[in-house]
Amino acid sequence: MTDQAMTEPLASRSLSPAAEAWRRLRHNPVALVCGAFIVTLLFVALFANVLKPEGYDRADFAHTYADASAAHPLGADQQGRDVLARLLYGVRISLGVSVVVVTIEVVIGLTLGLIAGYYGGWIDTALMRVTDVMFSFPDILLAILLVAVVQPGPGKVLSPQVSLITLFAALGLVYWPGLARLVRGQALALRGREYIEAARAMGVRDHTIIVKHLFPNILSPIIVQVTQDIAQVMLAEATLSFLGLGIQPPFPSWGRMIQDALSVKETHPLLLLAPTVALGLTVMAFNFFGDALRDALDPRLRE
Repeated sequence: MTDQAMTEPLASRSLSPAAEAWRRLRHNPVALVCGAFIVTLLFVALFANVLKPEGYDRADFAHTYADASAAHPLGADQQGRDVLARLLYGVRISLGVSVVVVTIEVVIGLTLGLIAGYYGGWIDTALMRVTDVMFSFPDILLAILLVAVVQPGPGKVLSPQVSLITLFAALGLVYWPGLARLVRGQALALRGREYIEAARAMGVRDHTIIVKHLFPNILSPIIVQVTQDIAQVMLAEATLSFLGLGIQPPFPSWGRMIQDALSVKETHPLLLLAPTVALGLTVMAFNFFGDALRDALDPRLRE
């Protein structure tokens, strides 16, 4: 064995966990490609109004179902609206919904999971029974039920703003149990560690132990879970919008674009292909990046 081969594992072991995770991510081609794609999505979401200043709802009934051209690179829909513009603004909707829903999920799931895992006993039992009740319903069906409850009567639709808030609440309530169970399991495994017992013996308050000692040590699996949940929320939002229960017009949603294009899929396949490919690539990118992130943060895979 050469001196270089012997020194490389020693050098990797001398790195901090964060630096070691970053090193492994940089050497993972799948993580680099997916990360670049996600960064591109963030750029598009932030600067969609710069890339397409004409907006996403500019109708041109003289050019309905127009084919791809210089003016409309991906064609135009049934109202003559530019498909590319709606696709780009749809990135903002999908990412925005995902970030808000995941934030609700983290606030609820992280709080309940830490409390249940740290205190145990009847508190753990009570909180986990609530979690089990939520798990007893299929995610998408429960979201449909929650959204349908606030739907107005026949012939009426929710305003776009109310539909957005309803979607936030429904998906946030659906996705927190998975994170709560994950956090609870991690907290149960760590609450008996020596540094936690030492903090208790020194008289440190429970909330300080949870925030300063317990939470930082379970952050890695939370980051991985959140990354993958973003993809799941995007897919759920597109599904609800496809069914007419999600984002309401005029806001652009990839699910709504897919639903509108189904009736003309044979004559204008690009209208269906564009949002379908965009949604598929985005979900794959977040899932694959989450897998790579899990491998990079797993201390058992360190050299």
